[in-house]
Amino acid sequence: MSIRLKRLLAFFVLTLMPGFAPAMASGVSVQLPPSVDIDTSLLTGDVRLACEALLCLSGSSRPSECGASLSHFFGIKKKKLSDTLDARQAFLALCPVVRESSAMQGLAKALAHGAGQCDAKTLNRTLAYTYGQGGDAGYDRTVISDKLPSYCSAYILHEYTDLRGDMPRYVGTPEEDGFWAEAKDYDRALAKYQRDQAAKKAARENYGGGN
Repeated sequence: MSIRLKRLLAFFVLTLMPGFAPAMASGVSVQLPPSVDIDTSLLTGDVRLACEALLCLSGSSRPSECGASLSHFFGIKKKKLSDTLDARQAFLALCPVVRESSAMQGLAKALAHGAGQCDAKTLNRTLAYTYGQGGDAGYDRTVISDKLPSYCSAYILHEYTDLRGDMPRYVGTPEEDGFWAEAKDYDRALAKYQRDQAAKKAARENYGGGN
């Protein structure tokens, strides 16, 4: 995370959410950049919520103060997913800091399109696909792709987010019942996967041997 963004975030932490300082601004310089010229009287209503959501979605730490803004953000839903993501991006763009640079505009887009779409549970659902001959032959098989969607990479790996440590990891291979697991659960999920695969291999060998 760049020094400039840290200072911008410090500005919003101190102006909007003093209670966030211990959780989100640890080690962040509180010296405000001279180039930041934002009328704090505008930071009310949806504008304030947008700025709070921008902060909350950019970091892995989300204290209780994030509740209202995240509830508003994820409460934006349209009939089509594409319309939902566009509406969420428009909401984040209400925060004046988004107009600071094209990079901040890119951040708003990355947050809008990736937040809530890149956890392991969602990836396992959205990346599942079926292949095979179908019909009565019984060759259909559902697998989960191990390719992280570009919108997730843009979100998790964005230079202005602090989410790399929370990136879901793929367990196994698609051909052998692989799946996504949260970073904190990866070691346990991998160990179970290896046990399960070993048991399946043993069962196939026993079946092939006529036992």
